[in-house]
Amino acid sequence: MAKPLSAKTIATIKASAPALQQHGVAITTRMYERLFINPEIEAMFDRAAQESGEQPRRLAGAILAYAQNADKLENLGGAVERMAARHVEAGVRAEHYPLVAQALLPAIRDVLGDEASDELLEAWGEAYWYLAEILINAENALYAQQDKP
Repeated sequence: MAKPLSAKTIATIKASAPALQQHGVAITTRMYERLFINPEIEAMFDRAAQESGEQPRRLAGAILAYAQNADKLENLGGAVERMAARHVEAGVRAEHYPLVAQALLPAIRDVLGDEASDELLEAWGEAYWYLAEILINAENALYAQQDKP
């Protein structure tokens, strides 16, 4: 079970919601640019959804919802279940999560510049790994169901 987010992290994440609302698509677009340096990772994604901007918009919306609900994560249960199912369909595994973190956190700094303080990036790092652990566990359960005869 993931260690709960600290009160400081929750406050920092919630305070970042306005910036995410304004710049979320730019952040996720930049994240995908960084992530897709790896052609194996890029191949896991629907190219049409990338080119249309649907995928960056969808992820930006999910990140914003996470920020807005950081103090009431139970509101995100259905979204997490759907995300885990999509990840399993795409073949996402635990070893992919560090690659996303290495793309997302610098993308926040790239887009927000000086607004992306070390404190903000540290909070988003904690929040990212908290959610990643939940997703990895949900995905592992789905993979285990697939493997049953």
